[in-house]
Amino acid sequence: MSESPVGLLRTHANNAPWNARGLASHATALVDAAGMRPTNASARAAPSARAVRFYVASGLLDRPEGAGTAATYHYRHLLQLLEIKIRQREGQTLDVIKREMASITGDALERRIAQALAPALGAGTLAAVSHDNDGPVRWRRVPVTEGIELHVRDDSPAARDESLTAMREAVRAALARGGR
Repeated sequence: MSESPVGLLRTHANNAPWNARGLASHATALVDAAGMRPTNASARAAPSARAVRFYVASGLLDRPEGAGTAATYHYRHLLQLLEIKIRQREGQTLDVIKREMASITGDALERRIAQALAPALGAGTLAAVSHDNDGPVRWRRVPVTEGIELHVRDDSPAARDESLTAMREAVRAALARGGR
């Protein structure tokens, strides 16, 4: 039985708290896995730490705990940031998004994001692959970006969620340095 998209989304709360860069990176991983691209020409598909701070200053994101380099962001911030990116993909301006977010409850926000990201949330699921004399070996598929994914055998020490996230972010950073 597969887990619901809301349940899969909630597992990302285990990665909190984040600093601004970590929050942006985590949201970028989900946005990239979902293949989201904004239709609004002035919006970027991947949020940055600078964008996170701008969204806080603009009232789109709740204020973090702490200030400056000690500021920490939690699951609610991730949901808000993902909602911004989803709505930008749909062509909405930040002003419209801000008005909408003022009236949406946390549960409704979470359900909306889980529904929009459902295919990406299930992308890290296990796939069984048979080998010649062995029983089935299970692999984790980790989407990195369009056309690129990592495959890690489930019985490997590297198959832990933290390791998979670190590998995905390292590959993304290498791609960015290479001009991709």
